[in-house]
Amino acid sequence: QVQLVESGGGLAQAGGSLRLSCGASGRAFDRYGMGWFRQAPEKEREFVASINDSGGSTTYADSVQGRFTISRDNAKNMVYLQMNSLKSEDTAVYYCAATRFLFSTVGVSYDYWGQGTQVTVSE
Repeated sequence: QVQLVESGGGLAQAGGSLRLSCGASGRAFDRYGMGWFRQAPEKEREFVASINDSGGSTTYADSVQGRFTISRDNAKNMVYLQMNSLKSEDTAVYYCAATRFLFSTVGVSYDYWGQGTQVTVSE
């Protein structure tokens, strides 16, 4: 069982930056691939980024490639999402998730989810 809690959301201006954090409790955090997803109002949840269990491999949605960076610190049971050059279309609730697979871009592959943190980007 893994419990996930996101933090770091808030209001940012277009072109600005935010850093999301996700703290995990439970056993064997370093055996899980981790991912970030987001859901904007009246839209389906979409994949943002994922990282494998060791942190050596990452993958990103095309819409955030080059602007967002996912990382993890297994010693602290933390995963991060650094978001730069924010755009209004990045406005969404961002969710942290854990998967027993190495990593995945598919939401149904994830076993545990956080409660989400709101990110709002203003023009």
